[in-house]
Order: sequence, then C-alpha cells, then structure tokens
Amino acid sequence: MVRWWSGETWSDVMMPSGPGVSVGTVPGAPAQRPAEPAAEQPSEGPARRPGPSRAWTAAVAVVVLVAAVVGTLLAVRSGDDGPDRSASPPSSGGLPDPPSGAGPGFPPGTVRIIDEAAGISYPYLGEGWSEFDLGLQLETTETAGQYFTTQEDTPDGGIFISQCTSGPVEPQYGDAADLRSTVTTLAASVRANYYPGPNEREVLRDEARTVDGHRAHLYEFSLSWDIEGYDATGERAALLLVDVGRPAPALLYISIPNSHAELYGVINRVLDAVDVL
Repeated sequence: MVRWWSGETWSDVMMPSGPGVSVGTVPGAPAQRPAEPAAEQPSEGPARRPGPSRAWTAAVAVVVLVAAVVGTLLAVRSGDDGPDRSASPPSSGGLPDPPSGAGPGFPPGTVRIIDEAAGISYPYLGEGWSEFDLGLQLETTETAGQYFTTQEDTPDGGIFISQCTSGPVEPQYGDAADLRSTVTTLAASVRANYYPGPNEREVLRDEARTVDGHRAHLYEFSLSWDIEGYDATGERAALLLVDVGRPAPALLYISIPNSHAELYGVINRVLDAVDVL
C-alpha cells in the first residue's frame, strides 16, 4: 500500500501501488519495531507474550532510553564538531520526504521507447508496463507505447487501462499549423471514445511548449464520473502535440485513472523527458 506526494503534503488515502512505483520505508526504522505494539496490546493465542518476555522487553527499553539520553548529552557537548541533524524537520505523517533526486528526470540508462513513425522518444516506465498491443488508437495512424491493465472486467465488457502511447496524428484531426486547435480536437475525441459517460471535465493545463527545440502544445484535463461497476471514478489525461517537422504532428497521450493516483507524478516526468528524433 502506498500514499502519494502532491508536492506539498502526503495524501490521507492509501491504495495498492501501480507498476513503476518505488515503495520505500521510513529511514532508520528498526526492524524489530513492528513487534513492539503486539507485545503491549491484548491478544489471543500464540501472539500473546508470556510475563518474562515482557519484563525482558521492558528492561531493554530502559537500556535503550538511557543510551539515547547519554547519546543526546554527548551530541550537545560536541558543539560544532559535526552537522546538527536535529535541525531536520520531521516528515509529514511519519513518512519519508521525497528523495532529493526524485525530480522530473529519469536515472541514466533508462530504457526509452523510440517511436520512429511519430518522430519522438520517451522513457519506458519499468516493470509492470507492457508494450501497447491493443490495436490502433483512433487519433493516430500508428500507435506505439506502453500500458497496464487497471481493471480486468468493466461494465461494457472491456478492460480499463493506464497508458502512455504515441503516434502520428490522423489528418482528419488537424495538423501542425495550429497545434492548439488540433490538440483540443484530439482531447474531445479521446474523451468521447475511451471514458465512461456521462462525465465531467476540468481543464488543468492548456499551454504552448517547446519540446527539444520544437513547437508543442500541452492539453491536460481530469474527468470524473459516478458509474457503478468501475473501480475508478475519474482519470487524469495529458495530450502533448509536437511539431516534429513532418506533415503529421506527433501525439503523446498519457492517461492514469484515479484508482492509481499515486502514478500522477509520472505525467510530468514523461512530459519533461520527451525527445524529438
């Protein structure tokens, strides 16, 4: 189970982690700590500890407490001999702060998906993500990328997925002359074709960009619905349209349902790592 980081606080909601999520533990937590509450709480059967073991646990706790006090006094007396580790603020909710190197970039050597037809490349998101083999997207003449299934059996008899796919845009949706108009039309198409309805849309970003020195436009939105039978009640989607210098611009389409909201951070990481071939 994981929580996710909004950029300011950890979420109150916990859920199963999706593919590509690295799950960590609180730094410095002793391995035996989970056993201590079990010794203090009433329980039945084999989990209940006999009296002598509890006495031994209490004695060890006293020794540890004394050692901690002595260690603190020695640290205070040491003056400026070392860094003041006590100045570090505690993390919110008792969880570790995001790693200092967990910015938008990917580790050196990350495998990349090379979409020759579209003219762009972007990172493979790791274990659990599979090569996209579900046929063509209606919005592109060819489709490459990755996905994983988030729900096996939806009310309409299909599956629900999270995806990061790309391809050259179908001419009927527009071209690179007006990227904003074209990507807006594409967003309307994916909303109508791939999501349960009725749904409500909130536009999160509608902005011009530069990708690897090329003109681009990003259109990101969130959808919400209340339809029985779906594990998710909404989804966040981002469409990045890039003028790659070809007749058809390249479309990168990323969608993640809120049943796996801990993966929302993947969107920005991938968007910031797109290259033009």
